[in-house]
Amino acid sequence: MTDAEPGSAAHVLELVATGTARSRADLVRELGLAASTVSARVQELVDAGLLTESGEGASRGGRRPRLLRVPDGGTVALAADLGSRHIRTGAVGLTGTGFDIDECALDLTTGPEPAVGLLAERLTALAERQRAAGRTVCGAGIGFPGPVDPASGRVVAPSRMPGWHLYELRDRLADRLGMPVLVDNDANVLALGEHRAAHSALRHLVVVKAGRGIGSGVISHGRLYRGARGCAGDISHVRVDAAAERPCSCGNIGCLESVASGAAIAAALRGQGIAADSTTDILRLVEDGEPHATTLVRQAGRHIGAVLGVVVNFFNPQAVVLGGALAAAEPLVAAVRGVLYERCLPMATSELSIVAASCGPDAGLLGAGHAALRELAADGGLPALPVVRT
Repeated sequence: MTDAEPGSAAHVLELVATGTARSRADLVRELGLAASTVSARVQELVDAGLLTESGEGASRGGRRPRLLRVPDGGTVALAADLGSRHIRTGAVGLTGTGFDIDECALDLTTGPEPAVGLLAERLTALAERQRAAGRTVCGAGIGFPGPVDPASGRVVAPSRMPGWHLYELRDRLADRLGMPVLVDNDANVLALGEHRAAHSALRHLVVVKAGRGIGSGVISHGRLYRGARGCAGDISHVRVDAAAERPCSCGNIGCLESVASGAAIAAALRGQGIAADSTTDILRLVEDGEPHATTLVRQAGRHIGAVLGVVVNFFNPQAVVLGGALAAAEPLVAAVRGVLYERCLPMATSELSIVAASCGPDAGLLGAGHAALRELAADGGLPALPVVRT
């Protein structure tokens, strides 16, 4: 999975879809390309039905420009954001609009075949609904809660998920759906969704997903950064002092996940005789003012903040965005913010934004659909959009 090449038709579509550019003149200024090159890219997209040009914008001294926009409806990608115990599905349009978003229970620990069977069933039904509504389905994007090899679409050694190691999720699902499929880590698609929906003007940010597990996605120079093998941003298994010799699901000891994840917090609460099996239970307890839950969530925020402090000093992002179910707990967000201001260089935090994610539970879904539209369009009937391999 890759990002659109600067100046390509896919990049032009991205700039118009996000509102960064509203005319050919805007595109020339944004891209730094010749007007003739930009016009050729725009015409490709207009001919493919991906852009329309109508009306007149405000003049800046010359002829009033015609305005570009992405037509509503039209082409969509199916999208699924998988959690260890649920699946959220929907269709995503070129403007970032979500259609028919739904959620159901799904236990990934039962193994890949039952999970993929249910996922394929739901996505097939979703595709039929989109076509019945007059939309064209070009492919599917999947966010998976574990490491994914971006080149092969295979799951690689996920924690607490027996049977998934080296499972060819992309190819198996593509065979069942009869369309191209893109698979990426859930934190990466969350980062894509949040960046596009709420932070598209920023070039550098870190998006954390704090739920049953912990992960993060990195946006560098406006594009998702995966590293050499696709595991950039994996903060879950960084050692922290508070975890000491505590065993982690990865087989190591002392990992951040073992003290700061939703699974770790729920286990600690059960150890104190408090019923808690999910992040939903944890949030309910915090909202009710249960002191043990509030303390554990605040401590988790401090542990996450300690790891992010190194990330912020090293990477120097413009924003740290906290997403995932646990980010709905204000004590966690406040604790992360406090530790970052305490431990990071003033130069790194003077203009740093530290905020909760704005898209709620749909962020990962929208990111997966957006990635599929951008990356898989060439295989799904939109030949004007080239895919660049990196």
